[in-house]
Amino acid sequence: MVWTSWAPRAVDAVDGPIRHNVHMKLLLLGGTRFLGRAAVDAALARGHQVTLFTRGKQPNHWGAAVTMLTGDRDVAVVPGLAALATGSWDAVIDTCGYVPRVVRASAEMLRGRVGRYLFVSSISVYSDVSQPGVDESGPVGKLDDPATEDEDARPPLDSH
Repeated sequence: MVWTSWAPRAVDAVDGPIRHNVHMKLLLLGGTRFLGRAAVDAALARGHQVTLFTRGKQPNHWGAAVTMLTGDRDVAVVPGLAALATGSWDAVIDTCGYVPRVVRASAEMLRGRVGRYLFVSSISVYSDVSQPGVDESGPVGKLDDPATEDEDARPPLDSH
């Protein structure tokens, strides 16, 4: 697992081994589009209990099979992460953290109440993808201004 300087290390500690073939309580941050939908489908097919935290802008494709929590990853947008103030889960799958501060805020909010926190990123985190085979050990890109929230501020992938 690659942790950058902004990643909250307190949530990467795991109590005990990974449990296989056990029904789990899962929390997906996002989940109604793209990768999240596939993750929800797979989790439900395996009998896991699924909770989704979304902005509530996309339909719930699973009805009563999932628990829906509504909020916003950006704590500056009401109601923010308030819906995550209580509850515990075996694992969190974070599929929609576009800027470091929103990932940090949710990870800190959930600290001590989740067994694992999985943040799914994209290939755009890596500084050079010009050669096949880039994996988690590859060098990550650096922003000129680490505080930026402008997704276009990162260097273009083809600039290396």
